[in-house]
Amino acid sequence: MVKRSRIVVFFLLVLLIGSAMGATTQNILNNIKLGLDLQGGFEVLYEVTPLHGKKGDKVDRETLKSTANALERRVNVLGVSEPNIQIEGDNRIRVQLAGVKDQSKAREILSTEANLTFRDVNDRIMMDGSDLAENGAKQSFDQQNKPSISITLKDGDEFGKITKEIHSMAPENQLIIWLDFEEGKDSYKAERMKPNPRFLSNPNVDRVLNQKNVEITGTFTIEEAQQLASLLNAGSLPVKLDETYSTSVGAKFGEQALNETIFAGIIGVIVIFAFMLLYYRLPGFIAIVTLSIYIYLILLIFDWMNGVLTLPGIAALILGVGMAVDANIITYERIKEELKIGRNIKAAFDAGSKGSLSTILDANLTTILAAIVLFAYGTSSVKGFATMLIISILASFITAVFGARLFLGLWVNSGLFKNKPWWFGVKNEEIHDISEGLDSLDLRTKFDRFDFVKHRNKFFMATGIILGLGLIALLIFRLNLAIDFASGTRIEILSDSKLTAEQVKEELAKVDIKTDDIVISGDKGEVGVARLKGVLSKEEISTLKSHIKDEFGAEPNVGTVSPTIGKELAKNAMIALVIASIGIIIYVTVRFEMYMALAAIVALLHDAFLVIVVFSITRLEVDLTFIAAILTIVGYSINDTIVTFDRMRENMVKKKRLKTPEDIAEVVNTGLRQTLGRSVNTVLTVVITVVALLIFGSESIWNFSFALLIGLIAGTYSSIFIAAQLWYVWKNKELKKKGTINTYKEKKVYSDEPQV
Repeated sequence: MVKRSRIVVFFLLVLLIGSAMGATTQNILNNIKLGLDLQGGFEVLYEVTPLHGKKGDKVDRETLKSTANALERRVNVLGVSEPNIQIEGDNRIRVQLAGVKDQSKAREILSTEANLTFRDVNDRIMMDGSDLAENGAKQSFDQQNKPSISITLKDGDEFGKITKEIHSMAPENQLIIWLDFEEGKDSYKAERMKPNPRFLSNPNVDRVLNQKNVEITGTFTIEEAQQLASLLNAGSLPVKLDETYSTSVGAKFGEQALNETIFAGIIGVIVIFAFMLLYYRLPGFIAIVTLSIYIYLILLIFDWMNGVLTLPGIAALILGVGMAVDANIITYERIKEELKIGRNIKAAFDAGSKGSLSTILDANLTTILAAIVLFAYGTSSVKGFATMLIISILASFITAVFGARLFLGLWVNSGLFKNKPWWFGVKNEEIHDISEGLDSLDLRTKFDRFDFVKHRNKFFMATGIILGLGLIALLIFRLNLAIDFASGTRIEILSDSKLTAEQVKEELAKVDIKTDDIVISGDKGEVGVARLKGVLSKEEISTLKSHIKDEFGAEPNVGTVSPTIGKELAKNAMIALVIASIGIIIYVTVRFEMYMALAAIVALLHDAFLVIVVFSITRLEVDLTFIAAILTIVGYSINDTIVTFDRMRENMVKKKRLKTPEDIAEVVNTGLRQTLGRSVNTVLTVVITVVALLIFGSESIWNFSFALLIGLIAGTYSSIFIAAQLWYVWKNKELKKKGTINTYKEKKVYSDEPQV
């Protein structure tokens, strides 16, 4: 009997959720903050040092907080919405300004100390910015109606004492007003004869002034006077700021990257939806519903977190769709197995859902471990990628496990598909009679003719040769390190027409930048990338941006990294990989066993090394997103291996004892045969999204996507041909020592006890 009420409930739920999604999606998308790589802007990492550099001076936590607050007040002057200013370590502050229109002006305002001082002609300090009243500076006009700055002092009597002293120094009775006076470098007597002196003004003090209001005159424009007044109100920085890392993205670059990557994501998701529907039928349709909810849920959580969406973050979202599909595939393959041994639709659904839960949990937890490490040791956009990856994993678990069970359960329990296994992708001729007493581990597969263990030495030899040649290639070619690790400056130019290396070189030479390291890329050769060893100053970057915008119509992307930061990034990347590996070893050892953990680590290190070798040979740049790609590959590789090991563990428990090498070989071969179809389908869905990113996505993440593609292929290979075979070798050695290996824990049986 068909229970139509279940079907009605399904459609009502879908209608209710779909309506809520439709009504709120646009608002969520409008609320999500875009990173500077998606709307233009810049990021700079300052190293904070004492203002006068006196021996023994230190920058403490309070000074850092005070500096960060001063920087935030200055950003507010610029009118930038929701800036991101963070204190990092003991002496660094990172500032991210997305969507800022005039990057050169913003950079200048941020780094200007705004240290106002009143001095005599001998450069002796009489007053400083601390004597100003709060918000006491404003733009005004002098008696000649020229722009000036009116300031209000805290104490008029103190100003009277100073003017009395200056007045007594006639004829050298000038009060010199300086902004950012540099001890040992600046001097009034050296500057006063110059047409554009560094001091603001030098009025004569002809009488004692017991007043709080003082006017600073000079050759200001109205805009300059307003800016100076705002800086003085924001407060002088109590420290010196040195740029150690910076990156700026032109608005045109950001808009193009956003549009291209979203388009790539839509293409990838559509292809995945089509694959799931054609291959899994009804469960595939349910997967489409839950995946749509999954995408909405991620954006909703990201909005609640007030997160900043970056280009790698969008890539993580798109890749997360592939991972969410993985959980669906694991469950649906289990249901298909239960149907094949003769269970009815309802029993198969219950058993398949229950049997897949631990596998999905183990696979997701090991991947989230890599993502957490990436977040802890990543910077800026890499943190954005890690954040989105963590959210993706959690959301995929909720939707693929609980959501899919709910929706598919309504259809199954309706009875509409009773005795219709083909709706689940199972043919009638594949189904055994339940009276045969088979379980899912007894089923034959289309891969039964493959003996993976028999040819293990061939796999080991082939892998050894590839890794050996790769090591030689790496020693010869080394890695083409981006400025993230090698330090220096990277300039990316976008043109409406095809560029040539010579053209880029000539334009850079016009602003006194010389380099031969120029690469032309893009579908039509419209992107030119130049690298140079030196780190450009903010003045040089400002000049460069202005020239390139005039010449090509769009501001270039400019990134600079100091040698110190480059070394730290490389060090942190290695630490992240080591910590992720140790964490995975511990987890897999606890959940499975030590040999499986070690085999999994060898496999994922193989995958990471292979990607590094490919990048060495192809001379592709190794940058921060490459590290994100490597750790993502680590997560995917362990995910695939865990699913295989989980099935091998089930086969071991079923056998209860391993007495001969043939028993171990059977465990390995059976586990691989039973999971091979699922492994291929899973990697196929993720590869679809990566290929979509490669073909249609932004040029900025092409290297990232390519690294993922190589890693995914290598990860599938290592799970099938390396990890399981290594476990076989090590397990055989254990067997020789013990004589018998027990694989269940109900009763401990020692090898010297009589065997039944």
